[in-house]
Amino acid sequence: MSPETAKSLETKTKLLEGALRTLTEQGIAKTSARSIAATAGVNQALVFYHFGSVDELLAAACRYGTEQRVERYRDRLDRIASLGELLAFGREMHEEEKAAGHVAVLGQLLAGAQTNPPLAPATAAGLDTWIAEIEKVLTRVLAHTPFGEFTDPTGLARAVAASFVGIELYEGVDPTGAHAALDALEQLGALVAALEDLGPVAQRAIRHHLRRTTRR
Repeated sequence: MSPETAKSLETKTKLLEGALRTLTEQGIAKTSARSIAATAGVNQALVFYHFGSVDELLAAACRYGTEQRVERYRDRLDRIASLGELLAFGREMHEEEKAAGHVAVLGQLLAGAQTNPPLAPATAAGLDTWIAEIEKVLTRVLAHTPFGEFTDPTGLARAVAASFVGIELYEGVDPTGAHAALDALEQLGALVAALEDLGPVAQRAIRHHLRRTTRR
C-alpha cells in the first residue's frame, strides 16, 4: 500500500469514527460536515472529497459501525446453543452497547431516517447485518426442538431484532418498562427451554398439536 493510499484510508476511518461519535454526543440534528470534521480532527472539505455528502458519510458510518459491532460479537453468537442463551446474550449485549454509546447511535440513525430518505437504506442494511447473524443462531438452536418445523427463522430474526430496537428506544423514556420487557423475553426463553427438556413422547405430542393447529 502506497503512503498516499494509507493516508486516504486513515482519513476515511477518522471521518467514519468521527461521524459515529458526533451522532452519539450531539445527535442527528447537530451532525454536519463541520461538526464531524471537528470531531475527527480533519479539514471539513475532506468530508465531501471522500464521501461526496454528509448523507453518504453517515450511511457509510452506519455500515462501518455495524460491521465493527457484529465482528466483536460473532464468536459469542456462534457458541449460543439455545433460545434462552440468545435472549440472555441480547440483554448482555444491550448493556454493553448502551455503555459504549452505540445504542444512542442507532436511535439517532433511526430518527434521522424518518425524515432523511438517504439514511433509510443504510440503516436498514445495518440492521440486516445483525438480523443475518440472529437468523443463523435461530436456525441452529430451533432445528432440534418441537418448534423447528413451525417457525420461520428469517421472520423470527426480524421480530427479535425489532424487539430489541424497540426496547432500546423505549428505554430512553421508561427505563423500568424496558427492564420489564427484557425480563419478559427471558421468561419466554425459559419456557421454551422447559419444553425442550421434555422427553421424546411429550415432544411428539407437542409437534402433533402444532401440526393440527397450523393446518386450521
